[in-house]
Amino acid sequence: MQLMKVLIISDIHANLTALEAVLEQAADEYQAVWCLGDLVGYGPDPNECVELIRSLPNLVCLIGNHDQAALGKIPLERFNQDARDAASWTKSELSGTSEAYLLSLPSRVSFDDFTLAHGSPRQPVWEYILDPATAEMNFLAFETPYCLVGHSHLPLVFRRPPENGQTELKAVRWDEPLQLRPRMILNPGSVGQPRDMDPRAAYAMLDTEGLTWYPQRVDYDVPAVQRRMMEAGLPERQALRLMSGW
Repeated sequence: MQLMKVLIISDIHANLTALEAVLEQAADEYQAVWCLGDLVGYGPDPNECVELIRSLPNLVCLIGNHDQAALGKIPLERFNQDARDAASWTKSELSGTSEAYLLSLPSRVSFDDFTLAHGSPRQPVWEYILDPATAEMNFLAFETPYCLVGHSHLPLVFRRPPENGQTELKAVRWDEPLQLRPRMILNPGSVGQPRDMDPRAAYAMLDTEGLTWYPQRVDYDVPAVQRRMMEAGLPERQALRLMSGW
C-alpha cells in the first residue's frame, strides 16, 4: 500500500454544507479519501453530495443502507417513517448520473491492512457495531489488522489485543492522534448527521505510514441546512436534530 494520509468520512446524508466544511478544514492534508457510505438520505442535497464525493482524489467509496433505499434496493418498510419519507424524496430527486454512481459502489472492500464496510464486516450494509459484544463477533469476520465502519453516526474505537483477545471500547479523544495497534474497528462518526450530542461534522484523518487515527470535528452552518430541508418538505424532526446532534 502506498503510504499516505487519508481523509475518512461517512454518513454525509446529503448535507452539502457539512461536507464542504470538512473538506475545507482538511484541505491539503490528505492524498486520498475513503468514504464509508450513506452519501444520501435525510438531507436536501443528494446530487450535489454525490457529485462532490466523486470529484475527490484517490477515492474509495462504499454504498450504505440509505443509498440502497434511495435506489429501491432495500424495502422502505425496514425504515422508520422519517427515514422512509426521506428515502422516497431522495429517490425522486436523484439524477441518472447519481443513480448510476451509487449503483456502482461496493458494500465492502479489503486491501493491505484495512477492511472497509458501511455497517460491519459481517453484515456490510445493515448491522450496527455499538458495543464490545457485537464488535467481538465482527473481529471474526475480517482478517486485516484494521476495519473502518460507519452507519451508527457515532465515533467509536474497539480494540481486540492479540495478547488476550478481549474486545474493549476505547475513548475517542478529539484533536488527538490515536496510535493504531492490531486489531481495531474504528468509526469516524457522521459528517452530515452526528448522533453523539455534538452537532459538529465528524471525520478522521488516517496516516497509513505512522499508523495514526486522528478524530476531528468542524462547525458548519446548521440553520442553512435546516432551511433547505424544510423548503424541500423533508421530515421536520430530522432537521431539528441537526442543531444538537442527537
